[in-house]
Formats: sequence, structure tokens, C-alpha cells
Amino acid sequence: MKILITDKTENAVIQQLKEAGHEVIFNEMDPATLLKEIPHYDGLMVRSRTKATADVINAGAKGKLKVIGRAGIGVDNIDLVTASKNKIKVVNAPTGTTESVAELAFGLMIAASRSIPQADHSMKQGLWEKKAFKGVELCGKTLGIIGIGRIGTELGKRALAFNMNVLAYDKYIQKSPTAKIAMVPLEKLLKESDYISLHIPFVKEEGATIKESDFENMKNGMILINCARGGVVDEQALLKHLNDGKVQAAGLDVYAAEPPTFKELVNHPKVICTPHIGASTKEGQLRAGKICAEQMLLVLSGKIPEFWVNKKMMEGK
Repeated sequence: MKILITDKTENAVIQQLKEAGHEVIFNEMDPATLLKEIPHYDGLMVRSRTKATADVINAGAKGKLKVIGRAGIGVDNIDLVTASKNKIKVVNAPTGTTESVAELAFGLMIAASRSIPQADHSMKQGLWEKKAFKGVELCGKTLGIIGIGRIGTELGKRALAFNMNVLAYDKYIQKSPTAKIAMVPLEKLLKESDYISLHIPFVKEEGATIKESDFENMKNGMILINCARGGVVDEQALLKHLNDGKVQAAGLDVYAAEPPTFKELVNHPKVICTPHIGASTKEGQLRAGKICAEQMLLVLSGKIPEFWVNKKMMEGK
């Protein structure tokens, strides 16, 4: 069968698909070319750049398209409803970049606590502002994790190793992954956490998970980390409380608009920003590509994949 890869991936992943007996084409097509060419392929592998829109999927369904693979966790760039209607399976790699994102979130916690980027910038300006960068320790503090799936769990393990207290809230998960992480209501987490890190999807119909009223229930001087999805935090409310001191600092990897257009937040001196690089490690990208390839190969061989994203949709549940 023919598999099209439209976003940069590792040679080992391409070789993996070829060794399974398939023809693999790598071409970073523009949207118009993809729309024209997709009917000729049985499988499509994407990362975040390519948008598998309704038009692309419908065009593929008129041809041979059977599976779309996302070499990563989020599938917001794939129209799941249209794929389901056309009986096209969508698979992903939810475990591929778990450690990568957890490590970035923890790195942002440390960087925000010790003003590392700001101190570095000051030094490179030829300054020696030692008294300006008095930080806080993570040891003994409370981390609240909203979303205790794979990434949230790995972040919790790292926080425990730093002798932090860890609370967690999850809309769907009731049981703690470890006895040392306490599951609590959201209100309690907001009230007691010195750090809050989000690891949840953004649901457009529901809007921001952390709204203006939620900030009012937080500790004064808390630190907020978001390596999940843009939109889960009300950015206007975050800016307001960075300015009034309720939020001591924020570490952000994701934004409501990407690239971000809310420059006042990005340029704020208390905000540490990275350009959505949570999954961008050599190890994570390779794992994600290989897992995605495995899932696509299962579909193409007529087997049931483990990470079948739109299964419930296709089964009408």
C-alpha cells in the first residue's frame, strides 16, 4: 500500500514502514497539493503542521484512504467527525512524548521559581543584579496537577522526588496513580497549591478550564504552568493577575493563538515562554513516530490498533 508522510519525520520511521512492505512517500505538500494527491494513498501520517481537514479527508475517502496517523498526542489538526463518517481510522502516539512534556513542565517550574531566563538575560547585558533574583524552593511546596493522565503522572513523580506535596484533579480519573498523589476536588487544589500545572485537552465548547473566578480562589504568589493546550487558561485573566501579584510567575508553552498574538502576555517580565516545544525532543519525536507507524500498520493489516482515537465515534457511542 501507499503511505504519505507530509511532516518531517525520522528516517527510522520511514524505514519501519518500508520494511513492512509498503511504499512510503515523504512530501511536505501544501494544502492544495495534498487535497489533489490524497486519493492515491492508503495512509497519511502527519504531525502538527499538516491539517487533515474535512475536504482532505472527504477527498481521501473517494480514493483509497484508510488511516490517518498523528505522530504525537493531540489530534486537533484532524477532523475526527469527518474521518469517522468516512470509516477512516485515526490513530496517534499518546505515550511517545510523555517524558518530554513532563520534563519541560518541570523545567519551567524551576526556571520560574529561580528567574533563570531573566537572570541570564541580565548577565548578558553586563549587569550583576544579584539581589534582584531571590527565588523560592520547590522543596516543601504543593504542586496541583490538573489532568492526571500519563504526562501529569510523570510530572507528579518528578515533583515527589523534589520533596513536594502533590495534589491532583481530573474530570475523568478518580483513582490516584500512586498513594503519594492525593486526588482532590478542583476547589481544594486551587486553594492549596503553590504551583499549578495543566495537562488537559482544550474543548472549544467548554472554553477555558482556568477562568477569572478560579484565579480568585488561588494562593497569592502561586506559579502557573501550561504545557497542555492553548485556551485552557483565560489569558486575559492570567495577565491581570500577573500584574496584581496574585500570580508570581507563569511558564507557558502553548497559547490561544499560535504563533501567539497576545504580545502583552508573552512579553510580560514574569512570564517564561517557549514555542510549543513540549514534545520536541529527539527521543520523544522518534518514539512518537515509531508508535504512530505501528498503529498505522495494524490498521493496514486489518488488525485493531491500540491507540484508535475516533473509535467511539465510528461505533456510534
